[in-house]
Amino acid sequence: MERPVLKTKSWLWGFGKLAIANIVSNLMVPLAGLIDTAFLGHLDDIQHLAGVALATVLFNFIYWSFGFLRMGTTGLMAQAAGRGDITEQCRVGLRGLMVACALGLAILLFQYPLRWLGFAILQADRDVLDAGIAFYQGRIWGAPAVLVNYVLLGWFLGLGRGRWVLALAVVSNGTNILLDYLMIFKWGWESYGAGLATALSQYAMLVVGAMLLGRLVPWRQVWQQGQGLWRRRDVSALFRLNRDIMVRTWALLLSFGLFTSLSGAMGTDVLAMNTLLLQALMLVSYFLDGIAFAVETYAGQFHGQQDDAKLRSLVLLGSGFSVALGVSAALAFTMWPRYLFGLLTDHQTVLDQLSLYVPWLFPVFAFGALAFMLDGYFLGLTAGQVLRNSTAIATTLGFLPLALLAHRSQSPTLLWLAMTCFMALRAITLAWAVPASLADRPTQ
Repeated sequence: MERPVLKTKSWLWGFGKLAIANIVSNLMVPLAGLIDTAFLGHLDDIQHLAGVALATVLFNFIYWSFGFLRMGTTGLMAQAAGRGDITEQCRVGLRGLMVACALGLAILLFQYPLRWLGFAILQADRDVLDAGIAFYQGRIWGAPAVLVNYVLLGWFLGLGRGRWVLALAVVSNGTNILLDYLMIFKWGWESYGAGLATALSQYAMLVVGAMLLGRLVPWRQVWQQGQGLWRRRDVSALFRLNRDIMVRTWALLLSFGLFTSLSGAMGTDVLAMNTLLLQALMLVSYFLDGIAFAVETYAGQFHGQQDDAKLRSLVLLGSGFSVALGVSAALAFTMWPRYLFGLLTDHQTVLDQLSLYVPWLFPVFAFGALAFMLDGYFLGLTAGQVLRNSTAIATTLGFLPLALLAHRSQSPTLLWLAMTCFMALRAITLAWAVPASLADRPTQ
């Protein structure tokens, strides 16, 4: 089915190619998001930009809660590839696809209770909430495609198919940009158009992903997997991994969701400003994730081969590249804030406030870069418990106390301090767990 990546002449060369392919494909995602922001940010009413930011918090909770479909698939697939176990590769992928289809249909079934609950919790002015609800009503129909695409991405990443991941990103985000232009600019559908464009682009990605999968999977063997597909031991291990990843994801979402919600409680201008700064963080995160995804693939395969020496080298290499990239990105946004953020909005009051808070990107990017890379490392090892504990500690001890204090004092500065402490604790706790992972690598 697939030749393991680590059998190439030089794993360093293979790692570099995979990281570059991942970075390029990842950049298509924020490009589409930045195009969304640019279209909406240049409308006469700023509430469309703020409303979509608010609704995106809800979608992050919905979709990222099922991020284990991508993360768990990548680690398990990479380990199976490292062992040369083609049968297990097929089983991991099929399990994921079946679970994704069921969960995606469940989201559609419960879309109205989810909308009611989500917008009852989020805080903003009435016109901002209306814009957010319109975006939600367009985007929610893409739920099944989103979750199936998670599995397809995990499948291809686990096998080191960086070019295929890039192809899916080009299709999805290219379609999204085109539909944004039509639905927002030409047809005037505003927030609803932005949501519907995103949903339809996911189905375009699904179609191309299914075609690529057809070239990869030996379909004659698929029908033979039924007996071993749901073995109790494998399902139990998968459940534990997915549970830990889900808890880790919820802790992340709680921090970022509260950050946006508390920003909204401080006023529309503060929400718009922090939305733009978070867009910068998200943009850089896609660079960092390109490295983290490559680390995840190789960590899983080296784990499958029980090669601790290469795992150590992988951690050092990934750390150096990630931190250097994070600090460089923060420097660029600090030196040219009005030019870079001016591409996204021409509201002068928002741009005036940005210059006061851009320096916070330095510690957030530096600590975040290390945390992102180590996330990939432990995902490759399928060490879900480490990820769960690290993020829970960072949220409860690093973010929440300062965020609540920021809300009480209505201070954006304290809110960014809370985000900095969150990233710092994630990086520190994950780095602390690396030596133990090499001495006694988990074998879930």
